[in-house]
Amino acid sequence: MHYNWNWTIYWQESPDGVHTYMDTLLAGLKWTLATSVSAWIMALVIGTIIGTIRTTPNKWAVRTSNVYIEIFRNIPLIVQMFLWYFVMPEIVPANLGNWLKNLPNASFITAFLALGFFTSARIAIQVSTGIQALPRGQQMAGTAIGLTLPQTYRYVLLPMAFRIIIPAMTNEFAAIIKNSSVALTIGLVELTAAAYSMREFTFQTFESLTAATVIYIIVSAIALVLARLLESRTAVPGFIAASNTNAGGH
Repeated sequence: MHYNWNWTIYWQESPDGVHTYMDTLLAGLKWTLATSVSAWIMALVIGTIIGTIRTTPNKWAVRTSNVYIEIFRNIPLIVQMFLWYFVMPEIVPANLGNWLKNLPNASFITAFLALGFFTSARIAIQVSTGIQALPRGQQMAGTAIGLTLPQTYRYVLLPMAFRIIIPAMTNEFAAIIKNSSVALTIGLVELTAAAYSMREFTFQTFESLTAATVIYIIVSAIALVLARLLESRTAVPGFIAASNTNAGGH
């Protein structure tokens, strides 16, 4: 069967008679970015808190944070999306459930919540790993100058830990952009869903998926460049190399 290539399809009108298919893809990109950035902010805040708690001396707090991580990291993202979107409104009180179902942009809210919790578990591991990679003497120094434990984390450990884990966080941010495509399963018309819609209306499978692929690559490349700039500006010369070679700390 011969395939009819048509690379001008992007500039043709979509079925609404107002926008082109390129406009449809760009609208999907806006939802992808909105979902990814919202989920990233949520994941960064929660993941930092859980990751920090995971390194404290309190055993029960550590166990609680580990349970949180295991739950949200090991349940597949698509299952979490379905649980938040289809199950949660049914198990809460009826009035609250009806309110959740009638929320404007309910699929967007559900998507960024599910993606935020899922990614927060991964960030928590990165944060705790970064803190544990620091020389033990840093925490002792904070205590020696009179800082409380929260102050030691706030002013000494976390600023240094984040500088160490920036490369890993870059990977997580790239992953959250890609994972946002799962939101199409609950009705959010993000970039992948927009590409699928274009394919269904035009039967131009390769053109629609190629456009989505190129857009994902461009967005990821921009995020990577910005992360590299941030990494170069915040790096502590010789610190990471020293921490790698002196595993026992100071």
